[in-house]
Amino acid sequence: MLIPHVVARALLPLLVALVPPADARIGSQLKVFLLAGQSNMVGAGEVRAREDKNGGKGSLEHLVRDAATRERYAHLVDGDPDGAPDGAPDGECTWVRRNDVWIAFRGAREVHGELAPGYGAREDAIGPELGFGHVVGDAFEEQVLLVKVAWGGKSLAVDFRPPSAGGEVGPSYRALFAEVRQVLEGLGGLFPEYDGEGYELVGFGWHQGWNDRINQEFNDAYEKNMACFVRDAREELGVPDLPFVIAETGMSGPEEKHPRALSLMAAQAAVAQREEFRGTVAFVPTRALYRPKEESPTGQAYHWNNNAETYYRIGEDMGHAMLELVEARAGRRGQ
Repeated sequence: MLIPHVVARALLPLLVALVPPADARIGSQLKVFLLAGQSNMVGAGEVRAREDKNGGKGSLEHLVRDAATRERYAHLVDGDPDGAPDGAPDGECTWVRRNDVWIAFRGAREVHGELAPGYGAREDAIGPELGFGHVVGDAFEEQVLLVKVAWGGKSLAVDFRPPSAGGEVGPSYRALFAEVRQVLEGLGGLFPEYDGEGYELVGFGWHQGWNDRINQEFNDAYEKNMACFVRDAREELGVPDLPFVIAETGMSGPEEKHPRALSLMAAQAAVAQREEFRGTVAFVPTRALYRPKEESPTGQAYHWNNNAETYYRIGEDMGHAMLELVEARAGRRGQ
């Protein structure tokens, strides 16, 4: 349910109260990462290898079975990817489920559990969360939680519009932080294994931009709006130096020539280059991760041609960029 921004501000002390002081959080068991954006954060990477979708090319099942990629992605599958394990439908892979990485997805869907394929737009789709979760899960000894809140077709200029940008605060901005609060306040119910010893908000990952890219006015204001979003998100969450990773909206690949697309990607990169954000905000290039339709399930360019490798690799790169920011913050804090 959407709540007025004034109510969200009124509830801020409650959220902050739930986050122990920094010193008390060191070594806590639960490390929380927030992931947000529009449909490419929701995720449209195909899991199943279907013959009617380019012979399965670009699907996650194809990645773990194809000789050219199976070694790189072997960690995602449990057992022989060419086999049909007991209890599994013929031809399906049995995917690794990480009990050390939990995920709660809100917005386009409402699901939660252990990290595995299936937390995209559908049960047979993935977004960046899978690659991101494997990277940060491998890096931390503590339990990790991903809170993903995303909807398709949302702009930063209107839907996610942050308070300090002026004008009417976006309904998706309000809903985003309301959903985050609900998850964090209900951890015990969502994840019975949670021991209640506290958590740390570690970082924020963002993958969004299509609805601003196709509108010149929105495009022109993107850098300013994104900078406002970073500042306001940190204030909402009570973590002034929260590491923030922005993934490029590069779904047309290295050959992109449209001026609005180029200017929006430049605006995303420029946010991380601002002096105020130096060492706390990172920009992740994505154009090189584009796979053409000949190597993908579809030719749906605005959804990365539904290529699972693209979505997985975006998440991986976001995760590695996040870990660099987290390490830099620990250095500044003398941890």
